[in-house]
Amino acid sequence: MLSKNKNLLLLHFIVFIWGWSPILGKLINIEGIYAYQLVWFRMLITVITVGVYLIAIKQSIRLKREDVFKLIGIGAIIAFHWFCFYHAINVSNVSVTLVAFATGTLFTSIVEPIFYKRKIIRYELAFGMVIIGAIAMIFKVETQYTLGIIFGILAALTSSFFTVFNGLLVRRIPSSVIALYELGGGFLALTIYLLITNEFSSAFFDVKPMGIFWVSVLSVIGTAFPFIASVNLMKKISPYTVTLTVNLETIYGIIIAYILWKKDEAMTPGFYTGTLIILAVIFGNGLLKNYLKKDQNL
Repeated sequence: MLSKNKNLLLLHFIVFIWGWSPILGKLINIEGIYAYQLVWFRMLITVITVGVYLIAIKQSIRLKREDVFKLIGIGAIIAFHWFCFYHAINVSNVSVTLVAFATGTLFTSIVEPIFYKRKIIRYELAFGMVIIGAIAMIFKVETQYTLGIIFGILAALTSSFFTVFNGLLVRRIPSSVIALYELGGGFLALTIYLLITNEFSSAFFDVKPMGIFWVSVLSVIGTAFPFIASVNLMKKISPYTVTLTVNLETIYGIIIAYILWKKDEAMTPGFYTGTLIILAVIFGNGLLKNYLKKDQNL
């Protein structure tokens, strides 16, 4: 029992760290680093960190050529996902971005059955329609943040794709190796894009020391460490418990952002009503799945 409680505490700590990800994104933006820069430096530092970890544990990274190309492709999706997420914060705020990002539950309910070749679950679609209604409510009352909501939803959509793809690949490839190839592939894809668009310049690399510091914190503590730790926890805690707990990231992020930037993060009553509806649907979906699973096992 003591060991299980320790694992649950570690899981909540990891989710709490993830809740700081958008906060760090805003701090980095304050230091003058825009979304493309943030994603490029984050991927570079995280790849180096994961690479050092793999060397330390002596993990082989040999893969079939076909798998390498798949992982690089998924990495490109992750790079675009991170750009959308942090650009949403830049053009709106943390609260709006996190609520829009919570729509990933809806997209996953549609994408997962397609690739896992199973029937679409009706109640998941019903929950998805409620989420759409809540987002429409937020759109109506927070029109000045329309662009942020759109990019937040794009971040959720791309997240649902690479999550489903990884769910298939992790059955035969170690998660840490997946991380190395995907983040390396994303870094390569973004580098090629920035070269083509002539984004690289002296200004691109002229980053303030505090900017590099916050990017490093986000990359090592907010990305590499949680990924490795969460993979290890999957061996000890059920996927249901992990999924349900991860949804607390939105709550943590909104609360932290409000404490730090009350003036910028204070929203209308309609926004918080829509947020509560979305969170209620997410947790309701998890509770219903758990109930049905237990009922089937009786």
